[in-house]
Amino acid sequence: MGRHTSPPATERDLYRVPGGGKAELVGGRLVIMEPTGALPAYAGGEIFASLRAYARRTGRGHALPDNVAFLVDLPHRRSLSPDAAYYLGELSMRFAEGAPAFAAEVRSEGDYGPAAEAAIAAKRADYFAAGTLVVWDVDLLGADTVRVYRRDDPGAASVYRRGDLAEAEPAVPGWTMAVDDLFPQDVPPARPG
Repeated sequence: MGRHTSPPATERDLYRVPGGGKAELVGGRLVIMEPTGALPAYAGGEIFASLRAYARRTGRGHALPDNVAFLVDLPHRRSLSPDAAYYLGELSMRFAEGAPAFAAEVRSEGDYGPAAEAAIAAKRADYFAAGTLVVWDVDLLGADTVRVYRRDDPGAASVYRRGDLAEAEPAVPGWTMAVDDLFPQDVPPARPG
């Protein structure tokens, strides 16, 4: 008796995610992303707003918010969906073609521990393999709030904390954002440790 296998998920499946939810095509499967908590969503929104102001001021590139699919051509991954992005390609009603120049990944409640760290590192490697120049790993619970990774030196991170201005060179030239802006005024700084 033969074993039934389903065909690999495609871009068509990505367009049909129930309820218009967030998903990525990884390993031939449609991977549904969990809804985001309020604080990570706030931080992602602030990154988007800052990037949008930069794009309008410079007349270059496009800031894109959460739940945008970027179609990529990697052996094991066909899409990426960051929490905020800066994109140099053309915009249309379809998914974005190719990787963003800059991607921000804001950790959610379940993005901690050894398995999560490995998954985050693997996704960051996928961004770089697809052509992204800079990836932010935003950790709202830790003192090292923004870790900036670059394609040309993916193992090293620049670290920014509250009180600092984080950057995304060379993906977003001249753009900076205050780390403090990732938090509502009523959220105290994380305690080191």
